[in-house]
Amino acid sequence: MRKGPGMSFKTALLYTGLALVANTALGDISDLRDGDMRKLAVHAEPMAVSDAAFEAEDGSPVTMADHAGQIVLLNFWATWCAPCREEMPALSALQTDFGGEDFAVVTVATGRNPPQAMARFFDEIGVENLPLHRDPTQSFAREMGVLGLPVTVILDRDGQEVARLQGGADWDTESARAIVAALIDGD
Repeated sequence: MRKGPGMSFKTALLYTGLALVANTALGDISDLRDGDMRKLAVHAEPMAVSDAAFEAEDGSPVTMADHAGQIVLLNFWATWCAPCREEMPALSALQTDFGGEDFAVVTVATGRNPPQAMARFFDEIGVENLPLHRDPTQSFAREMGVLGLPVTVILDRDGQEVARLQGGADWDTESARAIVAALIDGD
């Protein structure tokens, strides 16, 4: 393979093209925002995500790197959070309809949330398909810039943050589903 100025130009052209495609996909999801999804802040460029560990239900460490290759809807919540209680069934519906190899809803209870209270919370609202991850020291949430609850962050397949929604939202709407589908199909 030839090396030199021509190769650098081709490489630069390739990366420019990839960046344009990535930005077009983000622009496309901006156009899909309606209702509660209008609060979804879509970033001009993907942003790095914390590599801090949080706890799986069994106490083992988990990081977002465990979801490499997936579109992830990362939701920070707490058992005492009323808007979290309202939006969690909609997040569960997204996981039911889109969850799998390409997409996952990852829920992380941040702060003091005893595992028994978390399980009771999910039982009371009929959620059976979302993870009971915990961030008891709030270190992951702090590194992710979570200042209030709920906060939902959307990550691309490279584990980069592409959008963020502060506060509760109805994720079981045509707009939310269109955004998730566009990210799965376009990323």
